[in-house]
Amino acid sequence: MSDTQSREVRTPSFFDALMPVAVVVAMLVLAVVLFGADASWGPNQVVLLLGALLAGLVGMKNGYGWHDIEEAINHGIQISLGAILILLAVGAMIGTWILGGVVPSMIYYGLDVIAPQYFYASACLLCAVVALSVGSSWTVAGTLGIGLIGIADGLGLSPAVSAGAVISGAYFGDKLSPLSDTTNLAPAAAGVELFEHIRHMLWTTVPSLLIALVAFWVLGLKAEAGLATPEQVLTLQGMLNDSYAIGPHLLIPLAVLLVMAVRRWPAFPTIVIGALMGAVFAVIFQPRAVFSLAGEADLAAPLALLKGVWMALFDGYVASTGNAVFDDLLSKGGMASMLNTVWLILSAMAFGGVIERLGLLERLVQGMLGATKSAGALIITTLGTGLSSNIITGDQYISVILPGRMYRAEFRRRGLAPVNLSRSLEDSGTITSPLIPWNSCGAYMAATLGVATLSYLPFAIFNLVNFGLAILYAMVGFKVVPLAADEADDSEPTPMAESLVSEAR
Repeated sequence: MSDTQSREVRTPSFFDALMPVAVVVAMLVLAVVLFGADASWGPNQVVLLLGALLAGLVGMKNGYGWHDIEEAINHGIQISLGAILILLAVGAMIGTWILGGVVPSMIYYGLDVIAPQYFYASACLLCAVVALSVGSSWTVAGTLGIGLIGIADGLGLSPAVSAGAVISGAYFGDKLSPLSDTTNLAPAAAGVELFEHIRHMLWTTVPSLLIALVAFWVLGLKAEAGLATPEQVLTLQGMLNDSYAIGPHLLIPLAVLLVMAVRRWPAFPTIVIGALMGAVFAVIFQPRAVFSLAGEADLAAPLALLKGVWMALFDGYVASTGNAVFDDLLSKGGMASMLNTVWLILSAMAFGGVIERLGLLERLVQGMLGATKSAGALIITTLGTGLSSNIITGDQYISVILPGRMYRAEFRRRGLAPVNLSRSLEDSGTITSPLIPWNSCGAYMAATLGVATLSYLPFAIFNLVNFGLAILYAMVGFKVVPLAADEADDSEPTPMAESLVSEAR
């Protein structure tokens, strides 16, 4: 039985809602000032857990019991469990794909076919096409992204810019793909037909990608001074050949994983299968590397092979060639490498769960809504709510669902077509999620690509430009569509929206 059934619960005041959020945001900024890119390695977690406690105390002041606060925390964490399982599976897959020669082969052939000057733009475009096909930015980052970061290291290019290019392309494809969760969730929450929503998104999404590609092309041309020499590239390829049995057949796990993603297999089993394929390929094609990782000369061969791939699954691969650059390039992966990110996500979702359950974020939004007078101001407020939700709740699904639920009736009341709302949900909730270090998407990208969120943030050019264009369009009234006379004035979520919301949670 909930504590609130036996006591009166008061609606939070605007100050009640603002105080814990303002304290947490201020402390997160202070953590960045004091710890820089390392803020997500502990300082942010402390802030978020203290924020959950502070928000809980506000709730208790308003009549909630501690049991209600615990339920809110449990609910928030429950939402994140799917992402955590995927994250652990990706860590295991990275370990076996390096051990099995999959990632080394991607790097080896990538060094041959991708011109350094055009690498950033090529990486962005490649990730955009694949993400459009599979509908998942996480899948693209966890497969192609890993190889592209390795290629960038081999070419002497910036990992931060490379990560920004991967994320830019991945989120372009994710945003426009009819296979994407958020691309289906946003129109369902707003009451829009899927392809009508996608067509309306083209106005912000396509120009943003074109601007990003030009920017990455310019960055590539300016990077020539720091490029690895042809001799250094050949040396790296030689070391890859010495350490692994390189071959195009080692790219089969990548192809299988992408096909499974296109066929809409669930992410967690898909990635686990990819990790197990990497383990099988390691045993068959890289036994020397497996024996070296196991480090047990006295074990029988089958047991040593089993121990090696088992270690790669939970602890990743550790190269020991004596070449610091090469060893750093390939010493990655394992479930253990993701534990700090899991800690970060749990802390963020605990805070987000309390904020949402107590109605504090909704109260903040209601306060902002009263100040919006024009159509453009309403759209900008929606965009700001999506960004704020990503910062406060740490979850992109909530950042699409919450503004969609809160603003749907208001858009119709002001004579605005629901496509304006659905596009705004994606232009904020989807696009800004990888830019927040403690958001599940930002934490995933940082852990998977091995680049801190604050390091790649300035180079996630597509995401930044898209959010800026959405604000600009709202300010000048460009592509703000009025409500058609024959559209029903129905502010209730559709059954499809309710189903998607339940699935996302």
